[in-house]
Formats: sequence, C-alpha cells, structure tokens
Amino acid sequence: MSEAAGENGRKGLNRFLFWLYEGYGTAPYYFRWAFLIFDLLTICYFLWAPFEARGKTHVAVDFAIGAVIAADLAARFYIARHKSRFLLNWLNWTDLVVVITMLAPLLVSNFAFLRILRAVRAVRAFTFIRRIKVLTPFFQRHSRIIDKVTNLVVFVFVMAAMVYATQVGVNPGVHTYIDALYFTMTTLTTTGYGDILMQGKAGKILSIVIMGLGLTLFLQLLRALVEPDHKVDFECPDCGLMRHDRDAVHCRHCGRVLHIETPGFT
Repeated sequence: MSEAAGENGRKGLNRFLFWLYEGYGTAPYYFRWAFLIFDLLTICYFLWAPFEARGKTHVAVDFAIGAVIAADLAARFYIARHKSRFLLNWLNWTDLVVVITMLAPLLVSNFAFLRILRAVRAVRAFTFIRRIKVLTPFFQRHSRIIDKVTNLVVFVFVMAAMVYATQVGVNPGVHTYIDALYFTMTTLTTTGYGDILMQGKAGKILSIVIMGLGLTLFLQLLRALVEPDHKVDFECPDCGLMRHDRDAVHCRHCGRVLHIETPGFT
C-alpha cells in the first residue's frame, strides 16, 4: 500500500478502503476502472430500463445496483477525513437519492425518474481516470474539453428526466424518456420543430431553463474546442494557485518552484 494509506493513523478496514479509493498500485488501478465501467453501465441501464411496467428481473437488477451504490457511499463516508464536508457534497446526496429510489421503490414509485441523477456520477468517475498515471498526460491536455462535455451530457440527461417527470401523462407528445430526450435536444439546439410543446407554466419555465443553461454549457464547450488552452491544473504547494502555464517553472503568485509533469510536447 502507499504511504498515504497509513496517514493519520488509519488502520484495518479504514486503511484498506482508503488505499483502494485514494492510493496507488495494481489493486486500486483495477478497482477504479471497475467502478468507472460500473458507472457507465448503470447510466446506460437507467436510460434504457422502462419507468413503468417493471418485471421481477428489473426489480432484482435495481436492488443489486442499489446495494453496490449504497456500499460505495458508505465506504467513502467511512474513510472521509471531514464527515461534514462529505455530507455537504451534492454529488453524495444524489447517490443517496438513487439508493432510496432503488431499494424502496414502493415508497417512492412516483419519483423513479430521480434515478437518472445517477448520470452525475460521471463527473466523479472522470476523477478516477485522472489518477491513473498511464492516462494522466492525455487527460491533463484535454481535461478542459472533457469537463465541458461531461457537464453538458449530465445536464441533458437530468433535464430530460425532469421533462419526462413533469410532462408524461399530461402532454400528448411525451410518452417515453426518448420523447423527453428528443424535446430536450431540440430545445437546447434551438431547432424547435414544434411537434412537442411543453404544457402549463411549469413546462414553459423548464423550457427556458433548458435553453438558457443549455446554450451556456454548449457555448463553453465550443470555446474549449476552438480556443487553445495553454494552462494546466496543478496546485501550488505553498499558495494553492491551480492554473499555471504548461511550461511554468515558478508559481506566478508566490514564486514557488513547480514540478509540473508534461508529456514532452506542446
């Protein structure tokens, strides 16, 4: 195990779990890859699985996925150095909502659409990849674009879930999640075919949110693709400044000598 795994007197199970989630080595490498694959597969499952008329197989899969998410959430809370900071992280609350909707479907059957919030774990999943040294140079060079793409994809999935939850049953144009996703994309891109229109004031407000925030995220992605990024995220040990030039030798804020890893080309 790495030296970091034993800091602050971590022992036993706490030490082992901290090593898997934060340490280095073969086991943490495959563990994080396994969780990344699990995240992507469950996101696809949530998009494919029906929201209604669910059979025993769907219920069994829901319980299995919910159990894994609950175990992951409990493990990360157990090894968290600052429990209060962990509880204030909105990503952890979305995981908790997913666990509740999957392990107690009879209590929250009307809110099953909230399972789509599982998509926001894609944001945390990419942090696992960045810790893998083999892929670090690639993700360092393209982290800005990857972040923008991730934010946009998550936004689209969550907004589509909200459209589905608020419009299915009251809107003749929305019958499935695909209908909701289709409306979200046409609204986001301002295509506006007009075959699906939101019903009521809440629907119009949701359309405004999709157009306003969606276009902002889309333009940020375009900017990241077009504008060259000569900056890299590297925290200065002294002052904590994060953004530096890729070829920086000293921190421009405090003058500390930096040792920024580069792939050897510009």
